Amino acid sequence: MQPTTRLAACAPAASAVPALAAAALAALLTLAGPAAAAPVVDRPAPAFQASDADGRTVSLDDFKGRTVVLEWTNHECPFVQKHYGAKAMQALQRKWTGQGVVWLAVISSAPGEQGALDGAGAKRLNAERGAVPTAVLLDPQGRMGRAYGAQTTPHMFVIRGDGKLAYMGGIDDKPSVNPADLGTAHNLVDAALTEIAAGKPVTVKTARPYGCSVKYAS
Repeated sequence: MQPTTRLAACAPAASAVPALAAAALAALLTLAGPAAAAPVVDRPAPAFQASDADGRTVSLDDFKGRTVVLEWTNHECPFVQKHYGAKAMQALQRKWTGQGVVWLAVISSAPGEQGALDGAGAKRLNAERGAVPTAVLLDPQGRMGRAYGAQTTPHMFVIRGDGKLAYMGGIDDKPSVNPADLGTAHNLVDAALTEIAAGKPVTVKTARPYGCSVKYAS
């Protein structure tokens, strides 16, 4: 079963995406404004503890010495659906988990809000769309999301093995819901991971996230 696209429920944050002509959609599909509580690159990433889809407690400390990707997600968001519908997110997960990177998908949607899932639902969704994160973390109270200043879905963070934040922001430089744009987009997460794997400093450390607003508990 494919998740249903619900544009009306997707509420992003600031400037319109020019790729969409209709005024209503252009007002809806927007870039996020700066995150007030965001962490700082090249400094220690915020510690966290969250339950995964199997009910196990996962913490950042569990992955000392390994590169970690955090992917904020909402399967009903059209921006997320672009990346998963085209199998681009799954390919990126598969590429980097195959090289030892820890990939954690994070759901910070509050119960009853768009994108909220329990553990069984998260595992079922992974199976349906062929997603291969290391784990899905459930953050229904939004503690982890707020600690990272996660604003949108997707909103991406890359943490080096020394625990310091290497990249935060959008997954790429094409803020649209059009899958055709993936072919010309520069994937900033892939670029950061490639540089880290080569022992190089990350060239682009921050970029504005885009997508639907994270559906936090009020």
